Amino acid sequence: MIEHSLYGPLPREVWQRLAAIRLLICDVDGVLSDGMIYLGNQGEEYKSFCTKDGFGIKALLNAGIQVAVITGRDSRIVSERMASLGVRHVYQGQGDKMPSYRALLDTLKLEPSQAAYIGDDVVDLAVMRHCGLGVAVADAHPLVLRGADYVTRLHGGRGAVRELCDLILEARGELEQARGMSL
Repeated sequence: MIEHSLYGPLPREVWQRLAAIRLLICDVDGVLSDGMIYLGNQGEEYKSFCTKDGFGIKALLNAGIQVAVITGRDSRIVSERMASLGVRHVYQGQGDKMPSYRALLDTLKLEPSQAAYIGDDVVDLAVMRHCGLGVAVADAHPLVLRGADYVTRLHGGRGAVRELCDLILEARGELEQARGMSL
């Protein structure tokens, strides 16, 4: 019943869901970043992004798996980071993430079972419950941890997205190809 992955044993059901994923949807604050927002004296906003997560996203895109962002905040930094990674589906300022999720599935002509969502806070739960694989980062809110199909071993902004990308590729038998990729 247990599959052994790069990140340890997984229930077979999770492994099967990972193999079906054709779309990874990420929250930003607390998932692609560590959740900290730094403000400068002139009102500048700063966030940090993990380069390992960026590599994982590019590996998924190179494997033909779509990647999207749905986030509650609106930030030029997010637009620039996603553009640099080649992520074309970016929905910002989404207090209710379900309409964007439904629009994304419709645009890409995918079924919910083909989508994974990774989040960290209660605003993410609705989408997590409606997709094929709901994932919480290791340092997510307790309600999100409880509602997730899979909890990453790594924290948000510290490689959690890379972990999920690796697992998707591994379940599809494409991880070795991604390791040799040059970015």
